Amino acid sequence: MAENLIIGTGNKEEKYRELLPQLHALVSTETDLIANLANIAAALKQTFGFFWVGFYLVKEDELVLGPFQGPIACTRIRLGRGVCGTAWKKARTLIVPDVEQFPGHIACSSDSKSEIVVP
Repeated sequence: MAENLIIGTGNKEEKYRELLPQLHALVSTETDLIANLANIAAALKQTFGFFWVGFYLVKEDELVLGPFQGPIACTRIRLGRGVCGTAWKKARTLIVPDVEQFPGHIACSSDSKSEIVVP
């Protein structure tokens, strides 16, 4: 696959349907985890224009910042801290429409207003 995405102007669901096979083609021939995570983050940000897209990797008892696209982020997050640490602890996706209402939210960027975290 060329390093170009072909995504139409449909709704979010249609964009995901178009993006998924392209992501599969992009990562299926690359064995390096970091390279694949970097390209996935870039593709999601490019397709949807999200403020921040990235990955944290579990190292011992912390989440450590991995490949991402967007403003500078927190480097380490402990289990149960903030939205990311809580999603990791609960082992479930968290959708937080207003981070100001989330107890213990970690403000890595004051520009971030909502979060979706998939453990």
